Amino acid sequence: MEPVSSGTNRSGTVNRQRIGAEQEQQARRYLERAGLQWIASNVRCRSGEIDLIMQDGDCWVFVEVRYRRDARFGGAAASVTRQKQQKLLRTAALWLLGRNGSFDTVNCRFDIIAITGRELEWLPDAFHADV
Repeated sequence: MEPVSSGTNRSGTVNRQRIGAEQEQQARRYLERAGLQWIASNVRCRSGEIDLIMQDGDCWVFVEVRYRRDARFGGAAASVTRQKQQKLLRTAALWLLGRNGSFDTVNCRFDIIAITGRELEWLPDAFHADV
């Protein structure tokens, strides 16, 4: 008797998660070498997830890490859409609120680490809360 497939082949999902975790680690190391201090990774709340939270002096830095194997569809930076930016803003606002802060009371910025193939690009202050 042959085994029956359950139809839940998750190897592709697991592989994407592993690659994503590796890219986030690479981004974290890069930012730490640039002088930023790591605070948290993969912060989740009801509105979304923030890949990395870093601190640059007195500035909270919310980092979105994007990876694309190649630039065929615009590369990693192009994948951070207005909708994704809004989701990051909402998530950061909730995270700050949990620490008695807001965009009006603390210094913060939104950076993107875009990794396309083997090329890493850091886009500091990539977008703002007024998007």
